Amino acid sequence: MSNREILNMVSVEELLNKNDEIIRNIREINDQIYREEGKQKKAIIVTYGCQMNEHDSEKLDAMIQDMGYVMVKKLDQADLVIFNTCCVRENAELKVYGNLGRIKHLKETKKDLVLAVCGCMMQQPHVVEAIKKQYKYVDLVFGTHNLHNFPSLLEETLSSHKQVVEVWESEGDVVEGLAINRKKDIKAYVNVMYGCDNFCAYCIVPYTRGRERSRQPEDILEEIQDLVNNGVKEITLLGQNVNSYGKTLESPMDFADLMRKVNDIKGIERIRFMTSHPKDISDKLLETMAECEHVCEYLHLPIQAGSNRILKAMNRKYTREQYLEIVDKARKLMPDVSISTDLIIGFPGETRADFEETLSLMKEVQFDSAFTYIYSKRTGTPAALIEPQIDEAEKHQRMTELLAMFNPMVNEKIQSHQDEILEVLVEGASKSSDQILMGRTRQHVTVNFEGDLSLTGKLVKVKATQPKKFSIFGELVEVVR
Repeated sequence: MSNREILNMVSVEELLNKNDEIIRNIREINDQIYREEGKQKKAIIVTYGCQMNEHDSEKLDAMIQDMGYVMVKKLDQADLVIFNTCCVRENAELKVYGNLGRIKHLKETKKDLVLAVCGCMMQQPHVVEAIKKQYKYVDLVFGTHNLHNFPSLLEETLSSHKQVVEVWESEGDVVEGLAINRKKDIKAYVNVMYGCDNFCAYCIVPYTRGRERSRQPEDILEEIQDLVNNGVKEITLLGQNVNSYGKTLESPMDFADLMRKVNDIKGIERIRFMTSHPKDISDKLLETMAECEHVCEYLHLPIQAGSNRILKAMNRKYTREQYLEIVDKARKLMPDVSISTDLIIGFPGETRADFEETLSLMKEVQFDSAFTYIYSKRTGTPAALIEPQIDEAEKHQRMTELLAMFNPMVNEKIQSHQDEILEVLVEGASKSSDQILMGRTRQHVTVNFEGDLSLTGKLVKVKATQPKKFSIFGELVEVVR
């Protein structure tokens, strides 16, 4: 009987209790090995993709450490290796296959190494078949919908010594109560919903993450209150399309209503959210952003293309004009708002005229930052069948042209902060030195300055003395709180 069939017969609470029992059993085995052999079992999670995947890995991390594993940073140190995969971009998939190939020699030399692959890639049947045929040394395969069932799947893998594959084709109910090991103490991601109903022509997410399901507001607020009680200062509310929050709830509540309740939580300093879909963003949401003290003046609003013809082919359900109207409203309500976006270059059928419309939109909006992507064909999406597909060399040339126009624009915005006093939430030491601290403004600008690590988690005022290309170096002025 599969775990999916078992879940249909028992409550989620019973299943999680069973998983807790399995976690304790595996821990006892690992502790016994340590007592008898002096060997501590070790594990590593390699995560690809978006914040959703990062958040899933935090849940896996909690389960693994509860089982008695110690997390390490190198593959060759681990007894348990998990690749949490992404299939949104081709490069992410190629990296996974490449790493699976490179780890084969580890499996040959370390016979007790357990290799698991999970995440969005596994929700695609052709990928699972490829792993079963070409990477037979992979021990465990599971998807996004049954991540919470990882302990029982791992137990089956350890006891059977056979390849275990269990990928649910459809999503179930939202599962609450999973432990999470947050990577940062100051900032935390909180899922407010799962899945997506938009079916953009280029996107595989609705097929891998399932349809939209909103979490109950009381569960979200309880999780955030617990995080704040434990020192978290900044919360990012996550969803494939947060603007759709509440549509599956029995009691009426939209995302703006939820954000107001989060804003009222005592002790919270900053609230961010992503991602917003332009077709669903409302005046109410923008007004809520402007009125709520702790909601940052930062709006990530993917446009994807500047041409109405391409937007229609992408099934985005808004026009260039409607997008510009949203930007105008946001800036009138919040004059200092920072707006970032996503752009896809080289979507099938994109002409030179279409591309130039994207360039002109970039100039008109004056984005503060942008995530730019060269279109990557995803098997199973409508866009994969659209002709003509753009030549790879042409796509790269257009990307080069876009960045040559856009990067100086961003640099000019950064330079405009010279001598400004900026409010910064300190996140910790920078990558360069423990004596250099790093934090971000409410508008998500990265700021570095000299200071003591004891300032981590504090709100401080920093004077911008050396704006650089994409960040600012400054001098500490005062500690706010």
